[in-house]
Amino acid sequence: MALEHAILVSLSERPGTGYEIGQQFSRSIGYFWSATHQQIYRTLKKLHSDGLVSFESIAQDGRPDKKVYTLSDAGRDMLADWVNSPTPLAPLRSDLGVKLRAADLGDLPTVIAELRAHRDEAAAMLAVYRGWVEQYYPDPDALTGRKLGQYLVLRGGVRMSEHTVEWCDEVLDRFQRELDRSAESTSAATP
Repeated sequence: MALEHAILVSLSERPGTGYEIGQQFSRSIGYFWSATHQQIYRTLKKLHSDGLVSFESIAQDGRPDKKVYTLSDAGRDMLADWVNSPTPLAPLRSDLGVKLRAADLGDLPTVIAELRAHRDEAAAMLAVYRGWVEQYYPDPDALTGRKLGQYLVLRGGVRMSEHTVEWCDEVLDRFQRELDRSAESTSAATP
């Protein structure tokens, strides 16, 4: 997926200014695809020159006109084509995973501390996602259309965060046992 697609999806949900799209990225879409305000404005300009979005200029007192972007028919067609095209499985890339493979070369307590921080961050995201499920989707069986799609993406975030927390717990348990064994053998060797 490219940033262009994420912005088109945002505009398919509701028209907005570059600022409003940026806010949506910081609140929802950004949890699954991130972008800076500068990237959003640059991409909106390109989407407009490609005829995929249009905008209406709205005058503001004492400030430059703001542009409210909408998805054009060409943008809607392009987005539909993209939705219908196959999506390759994203390869797993994990700096932490590679680091854990070499954990025996580093200081295990330092690696454990980093892993705990990683786990805590995933647990915090899990709490956010679960809160959104409760707040915005209290009756998931009644959802259809766009709301169903939004809910299912959110459920993906819940499931991925649950998995990350569980995996971190497993690794922390194993590394802690390794650390305890190492401490026992050091104390047994000391007279």
